Amino acid sequence: MLAKTVLVLGLISVIVALGFAFYFLMFDRREKKRTVTALIVRVSISVGIILFLLLGYRYGWIEPHGLRP
Repeated sequence: MLAKTVLVLGLISVIVALGFAFYFLMFDRREKKRTVTALIVRVSISVGIILFLLLGYRYGWIEPHGLRP
């Protein structure tokens, strides 16, 4: 259950970071640094989620379900 919570919070964080990047891109004309920073945060969280999935599978925290016929 903890693994699912971490993944959901990570995905919500990615969406929030993407929203901030969009807001800074549209309304913050003077400083583009904030847009780039928000996008770097989004990519970093995404890489963290992928690493968490790999480690979770490796250590048995999560299990694949596969397709059922």
